[in-house]
Amino acid sequence: MNKGTGVGTGPTAAAAAAASQKQKAMMQRVETDIANMVDNFTQLVNVARVNDPPVRNSQEAFMMEMRAARMVQASHSLLKLVSELKQTAIFSGFASLNDHVEQRTVEFKQQAEKTDRMLARIGEEAAASLKELESHYYSSAQRTADTA
Repeated sequence: MNKGTGVGTGPTAAAAAAASQKQKAMMQRVETDIANMVDNFTQLVNVARVNDPPVRNSQEAFMMEMRAARMVQASHSLLKLVSELKQTAIFSGFASLNDHVEQRTVEFKQQAEKTDRMLARIGEEAAASLKELESHYYSSAQRTADTA
């Protein structure tokens, strides 16, 4: 981190650096696991040749089992990585969903405040109109004629 410079510091920079580091580590795992699978498959095919001496065939069978086991380990590692990526996608999806919900909540609060102001204005206008109508009614000639 760039402490003291004021550039590239803070929680977002730290999160971006952590995400970059995690991405590099995952890419390195993928490359390593795939390289292991390819290397073991190549060795498995090379060892799979049939030779005459029976001792040599049993050694080759053992080598084939060992290479196959290593391929399985590499594939399990890749499956774990895929699972981690899915979880990351799910959790980051929840984070973006939460951000969207918060944004919509702010928008609805603003709209509610605007509506409250509008209703207050309408109420004031209605009260003013009612006072004006009452004043016209009480000062009208027809009301004075009805009471007389």
